[in-house]
Amino acid sequence: MIPETAVLLLFVVASLLSLIANRLHLPYTVALVLGGLALGALHLFDTPVLTHDLVFNLFLPGLIFESAYHLSASAMWRDRLAIFGLAVPGVFLSMVVTAYVFLWASEYLPHLSGAVIPLAVALVFGAAVAATDPISVVAIFRKLMAPERLTFMIESESLLNDGTAIVFFSLFLTLAEGKSISITHLGIDFVSEVGGGALLGLIVGWLSSEIIKRIGDGMVEITITILAAYGSFLLATQLGYSGVIATVVAGLICGNYGAQKGMTASVRMAVNIFWEYLGFALNSLIFLLVGLTINLLDLMHIWALVLAAYVAVTIARAAVVYGMGALLSRTRAKIPLNWNFVLMWGGIRGALSMVLALSLPAGLPHRELLINLVFGVVLLTILVQGLSISPLARMLKVLGKGGADQKTEIQRLRIFLAKSDLLELKKLENEGLRDQRALDALIRSLEAEQKEAADQLQQLDKPDTNTIMQGDFVRLYRRILLARKEKINQAQREGLLNEFSAEQLLVDIDTQLLEIASQPETVFTRMSAVKEVSSLSQET
Repeated sequence: MIPETAVLLLFVVASLLSLIANRLHLPYTVALVLGGLALGALHLFDTPVLTHDLVFNLFLPGLIFESAYHLSASAMWRDRLAIFGLAVPGVFLSMVVTAYVFLWASEYLPHLSGAVIPLAVALVFGAAVAATDPISVVAIFRKLMAPERLTFMIESESLLNDGTAIVFFSLFLTLAEGKSISITHLGIDFVSEVGGGALLGLIVGWLSSEIIKRIGDGMVEITITILAAYGSFLLATQLGYSGVIATVVAGLICGNYGAQKGMTASVRMAVNIFWEYLGFALNSLIFLLVGLTINLLDLMHIWALVLAAYVAVTIARAAVVYGMGALLSRTRAKIPLNWNFVLMWGGIRGALSMVLALSLPAGLPHRELLINLVFGVVLLTILVQGLSISPLARMLKVLGKGGADQKTEIQRLRIFLAKSDLLELKKLENEGLRDQRALDALIRSLEAEQKEAADQLQQLDKPDTNTIMQGDFVRLYRRILLARKEKINQAQREGLLNEFSAEQLLVDIDTQLLEIASQPETVFTRMSAVKEVSSLSQET
């Protein structure tokens, strides 16, 4: 079968699995992996093989750029302590803990491995499974209206820890191959790869954004973003720097600077739709290929060692998340206690881990064992954690917003839009420049729409009014705080504030923004109590 036909069939399968997943309320990525496993077992048609070059040259740049393009750089910087802490030192700690826990567990299962696994090889395994790929988790959380900061943290961390994991994987692989390398040299190489990648991404992103600002053609602007995504990745890789970090930085600049300053609203929407679809298409293919690549029979022969590896990875992730949570507990970036388990359980591994395993050189000791272990860990995290994350998050009251709340908000917005349109029509009616019959017809239609929305709002099962009030409070408070930030920046530009004073005020506002994103109930209760105390003092 020619490759084009195989890819077309994979898209057909992905579309069918999407419908099935939606009907059965399954995470999409879980359905894709299960579908890939079934296709691989049935051998219905020849499919492309998941290789290092295929993923690194085709899938990875597009997926990383799409995620970075839609992230808010200001929100990432505001929550930098938690995000960068999990993505850099957290990933390193995860690798080390995974390696040592796995070595300890494997000592009790020597008959499955056939030989004692050296520490350097265990570190390679730890690096291969360090990067998280929580696509299904983010999709579930967005659908179920999870706290914005939690969703943002999971997505941002997974975006950045890809680059960290790849760099450490290369360095640990050097040790596993018997080459000597000092701790100092290890640190220099890491800083060089990450720093060089960030600088190249900055240059490519800025140049792309400046070109976009001077072009008025939407199709050309989409093409420029594609060149920025793949060009930054390939250029950094060719020069020996981190292609992932380069693409992350280029995506952040194009999305936060190029799109905001250089694109019209219509072009921005077209670019957003293009990258959202490309992300969907690439994810669909890669998770199907993940399922097709995994051989269940091979995993069954070493099932106990795979289970030990999975436990090691889970313990390492827990140590990182809870340790970072403890370190940040007294800072403005503190993480709510019930979020820690969700962050830990949401650390699903995906295609990147498998591709790193497949890229291991042929002469590496225990190569086949490592590949099967990585494949087993990826499969278990996708199936076990992907299927259970939603009910566990509900149980911990992280996903607190129900369908009734969403329906209420929709009807309220319909009423608001109808009222706004009616006011606009009244203004046009007073001008006397339009046909009165056309205006009357539209006014009657909008009044009917407004009445229908009001009736549906009355018929809904009323959720807790405190929940609705709290949601409005959080949105209004955030809007006020963001407006304050803009006024402070304006005052600094006009010379009314020095840099130190402005920074102090902005830090205070960032702290409040993080607090309402993490603990809206606490902020709402505290400010409501202030109102009650104020009322009592006035009465006295």
